[in-house]
Amino acid sequence: MQNIKAIIFDLGGVILNIDYNKTRNAFGDLGVKNFDEMYSQKNANPLFHDLEEGKINEAEFYNAFRMSTHPGLTDQQIKTAWNAMLLDYREEALQKLTTIKHKYRLYLLSNTNSIHLQAFNKIYKDGNNNGVWEDYFDKIYYSHEIGYRKPGNEAYDYVLKENKLIASETLFIDDSLQNINAAKALGLQTIFLEEGMKVEDLEL
Repeated sequence: MQNIKAIIFDLGGVILNIDYNKTRNAFGDLGVKNFDEMYSQKNANPLFHDLEEGKINEAEFYNAFRMSTHPGLTDQQIKTAWNAMLLDYREEALQKLTTIKHKYRLYLLSNTNSIHLQAFNKIYKDGNNNGVWEDYFDKIYYSHEIGYRKPGNEAYDYVLKENKLIASETLFIDDSLQNINAAKALGLQTIFLEEGMKVEDLEL
């Protein structure tokens, strides 16, 4: 890494601990047996893409999910199972952000949705964490708010252009290889957080 002036972080699996199996198991307990075919870290049904790009609202998502899986599910059951993957913020990762904020401009770019946003904001608040979550970054970008999701070029370009960042001077950190490869193709420097790697252990 050379001449880094800004860092763009992913959220889930990087700063916020997540476990996709918890959501898969929660839906399985509700009688949804095909969730693996609908959603994973590497691939997702268009329904989830639409939610993450803000093309549909929560009510539309719940109704469409019911039609595709189990007509008897309530909105709350779907919400609870969908949020089950969201665990906790790693204090060490948050401390790392605080430590390096004076050295770099920091940004967050997350593929997420309005349902998860409410949930992980609550997790942060309930965890007795200091300050405001947004204060760790110069700016935060959520896919459902900007209308673009990784690994689409538009997501990265949105952050770069709005903040007048130079790709070669910007580091992108993510735990998804497809997102890393897309960023690398645009000229960003990258760190792929493979299983077992933690952002707080990186030399930044």
